[in-house]
Amino acid sequence: QVQLVESGGGLVQAGGSLRLSCAASGRAFSGYIMGWFRQAPGQEREFVATISRSGNTTIYADSVKGRFTISRDNAKNTVYLQMNSLKPEDTAVYYCAAGTYYPSRLSGRYDNWGQGTQVTVSS
Repeated sequence: QVQLVESGGGLVQAGGSLRLSCAASGRAFSGYIMGWFRQAPGQEREFVATISRSGNTTIYADSVKGRFTISRDNAKNTVYLQMNSLKPEDTAVYYCAAGTYYPSRLSGRYDNWGQGTQVTVSS
């Protein structure tokens, strides 16, 4: 098991940037693939980005490709989501997740979830 705590959410104007962090504790962080998902009010949770154990492989949802960057620092047990050129439709609760399979868009591949952090983008 690994415990995950997100931070860095907030209110930002359209076109602005935020950097989300997810700190992990518990079992060896470097043994997990990490992902970011988001859920807007009244909508299902959706995939945002994922990163391999080494950080060499990343996958993005088409809606954020070119604007968001996922990265990790295994020495600090932390995964990041740099979000640039934010749009009102990016407004959601953002969750980080840890899994033990290959990087995946599927939420069912992740076993551990954080509590989420709210991101609100105003127009």
